[in-house]
Amino acid sequence: MRIMIGAVALLWSATAAAAQAQAGVQNSGGEAAATTPARSGPLTLDEVLRSSARSAPDIIAALARNRQAEARALTAQGAFDTVFAVEGRSRVEGYYDGTEVAEKAEQPFPDNGGYIYGQYRVSRGDFPVYEDKAYTNRLGEVKVGALYALLRDRLIDARRSEFRLAANDIDIARFETKATSIGVQARAIDAYQKWVAAGLKLKAYQALLALAQDRTHGIERQVALGARPDILLTENEANLVRRQAFVVEAQQALRVAAIKLSLYYRDEQGLPVIVEDTRLPEETSALGGLRIDPAFNLEGRPDFAILLEEIDKATVRLALARNDMKPRLDVRGEVAKDVGPEGLGGYSRTPLEMIVGVTFKIPLQNRKAEGKLAETQAKIDELSIKQQLLAEKIRAEVAAIGIEVETARQLVETTERETALAERLGNAERRRFDLGSSDFFLVNQREESATSAQVKLIEALARIAAARAEMAAATADEDALGLVVRPADE
Repeated sequence: MRIMIGAVALLWSATAAAAQAQAGVQNSGGEAAATTPARSGPLTLDEVLRSSARSAPDIIAALARNRQAEARALTAQGAFDTVFAVEGRSRVEGYYDGTEVAEKAEQPFPDNGGYIYGQYRVSRGDFPVYEDKAYTNRLGEVKVGALYALLRDRLIDARRSEFRLAANDIDIARFETKATSIGVQARAIDAYQKWVAAGLKLKAYQALLALAQDRTHGIERQVALGARPDILLTENEANLVRRQAFVVEAQQALRVAAIKLSLYYRDEQGLPVIVEDTRLPEETSALGGLRIDPAFNLEGRPDFAILLEEIDKATVRLALARNDMKPRLDVRGEVAKDVGPEGLGGYSRTPLEMIVGVTFKIPLQNRKAEGKLAETQAKIDELSIKQQLLAEKIRAEVAAIGIEVETARQLVETTERETALAERLGNAERRRFDLGSSDFFLVNQREESATSAQVKLIEALARIAAARAEMAAATADEDALGLVVRPADE
């Protein structure tokens, strides 16, 4: 028995030394964990969720991926940029000495595969007859023209499809960010609830130990007066050691829970904060702080919304494949006018010119577009089946969690009655022991049964809290998960 007492005392001392060493590491190495912010009062779930939403590395990384998608959309939008080009050529040797400079600006249509362009061209010198079109008047030639697609590329083309797909990617990135945030916040809730539950269990075991310590003086006095046998002192000491072991284990569980909580509770610089035990809530009501919106919208689930975006992307590719099956029929028109005195090309350059042209092209074989069309249609069929299956899984998941919430609620009600009865029996047995009507074994059994019932109640409350957190994540309840910015949080 003395060896057991010494072992537990050694364990108690080692645990305290480890806690001091851990505190020293935290104070000396700021990268591992930050000091607790200068706040007082119990730590609330809202405070943890705000900190997690602001500083959790997973959420910050997801936001960075969102910016990457927006940058890719800007890249795709670059296909509609106005292009300006300058081209010049001059004969430096030979019979002819002609020089020509042309400046051209081209702007693609945002709603058609064609484009509009403007050009200014000026030339000097003499050109061979086969380059007669190089001549301009002295002040040059101004030209405005446009090409308009009538069949292929009229409704969609590669440029517009890339831009629409990039817009889908932005939405997908946002939904992925939402999914990441929901997962992080759900884990933050779980970490907070486990920390609160560990603290409440520690208080229960400390209260149990305090009962034994308070009773020790009475037993020593009774033994000294001869009212109790000496063996009762040894039995009481063994009981104290056992209850001290309960406290040591609870303290270890609380420290581990605090370290896990620090992954989500961070300071203004984003460094993890290991919360002091003084900020533990005193009441079990801290486990019931999550309020869930009963309304559930299936499309609010980010994974379901991502699948809808994937179907939309496949639809865009299908439209592009159908576009590639069409023949090309483009109409072109341009207006040109030479200005200034006549050049070497003569008077024929001076009058206003209007030119209209048509281009028609059709491939005799179009197997590439046909294959792409069949592949894309099959992809849409696959995604549609996945969408139906995912919807069924989500509904089943929400229904199962609803059953878990109701079961946990009933368990809490049963455990509350059990705890109340165990406390009444424990109090009654202590009074009987003080009056000499009960033995030491029975009073200890009643007290430990009452504490065990209290711990079961804490676990039951933690279970219903965990089920509610799962429900909030399953229904994408951003308000309950602390992802909706309120005026006070801004």
